[in-house]
Amino acid sequence: MLEATSSAPRRLLLVDPCDHCRRILPHLEEAGWTVSSQNLDQALAASYDIGLLRLRGDHLERAEGIKHLISRSGTEWIALIDPLTDTGAGVDEFIGEWFFDAVPLPVDLPRLQGLLGRAFGIARLRGIGNRRGDQNELLGQSRPLRDLRKQLARLGPCEKPVLIVGESGSGKELVARTLHRMSRRVAGPFVSFNCGVLPEVETANLLFGHQGKLASANGGTLFLDAVHELPPGQQERLLSCLRSKTLRHADGEVLSLDVRVLASTREELSDLVEQGTFHPGLCQWLEQNRLQITPLRKRQGDIALLAGYFVDLYSLEAGRRPSHFSEEALAAMVRHRWPGNVRELASRVRRGYALAENGPIEADDLGLQSAPVDGTLLGTLEDYKRRAEYQALCDALAHYSSNLSHAAKVLGVSRPTFYRLLHKHQLL
Repeated sequence: MLEATSSAPRRLLLVDPCDHCRRILPHLEEAGWTVSSQNLDQALAASYDIGLLRLRGDHLERAEGIKHLISRSGTEWIALIDPLTDTGAGVDEFIGEWFFDAVPLPVDLPRLQGLLGRAFGIARLRGIGNRRGDQNELLGQSRPLRDLRKQLARLGPCEKPVLIVGESGSGKELVARTLHRMSRRVAGPFVSFNCGVLPEVETANLLFGHQGKLASANGGTLFLDAVHELPPGQQERLLSCLRSKTLRHADGEVLSLDVRVLASTREELSDLVEQGTFHPGLCQWLEQNRLQITPLRKRQGDIALLAGYFVDLYSLEAGRRPSHFSEEALAAMVRHRWPGNVRELASRVRRGYALAENGPIEADDLGLQSAPVDGTLLGTLEDYKRRAEYQALCDALAHYSSNLSHAAKVLGVSRPTFYRLLHKHQLL
């Protein structure tokens, strides 16, 4: 197991602590952690290596804020579960998708210290991996991935805006960075701005100010993440800047803009226009080119390939022999719905890699059920046959994605028939 060395600085951020959390701080400091405490709103500006969040019921009403904090932190988080928090299926999915692990309050201190050590080791690997680049996260043999790469090759060199549509964790910012790398602006800045995090006044200052995101992106690319959450009062101003290619400040100074804008959304902007919450002109301007990212659950043939990439990356950086997935783990990954998409897959593989030590990565290590049970009747006999065929193909791809001839042989069909079935179910 990769643990932090005694000389490594270890900064721990504790968000929204309770009285019990504060009482364990001296024990964590004795173990070598430098601990700071913040509330959820202050945590975005903090510097730390590992995050601890006391997860309360009202936090789940602000789930987007927690997701933004974790995704922007670039590190691992452990949830401390308040006894009064509803731990239903939705909460379990949320924790499995976004947190390295969870510990109930009052905490078992040795267990928490062990988790913190493992999370710190994985966070160091994650940082090294990010510095190496994430281009390979667009790996995949499925038809949607191949189509996406073709669209990227076509849209990368052009100057028009691109709207990237996809679910949370599907890789929208990765696609935006790829478009930037393929453009003539590659030597210029790539500036990312999340439109839905700050109050409107702060959003306006950060986006349109003298040192704001628009000005900083001049000569390069501005990525407007979650553009559907841009405050309505700022949408028309943004459209005016983009159309005129100028940024007019309150003091009268006018800056000429040479910026390519890429934007992402998990909502349909046309629906928001009909609801009166999104500017129709800005919608039309952004929709000049559109990239739709297919969710991971609809390209199951890519799951094993991506999981193998992530575990090889973490093993390489740890200097350890690469781990492998058990049969049950592969089957569990294929059957999981992946609400957090590729980001969730990477997170679960990190967790499994840390927990498995020297053995194979099991479904439990990934936080997945090895044999989900569902006795509900869901359609006709033909529906069951179609789902069984689809599942058989997915299982074959999970085990033999690097050797499709062998996959066909295992299923007892010819290679042409195997390819026909893959195309029929849109797995290739």
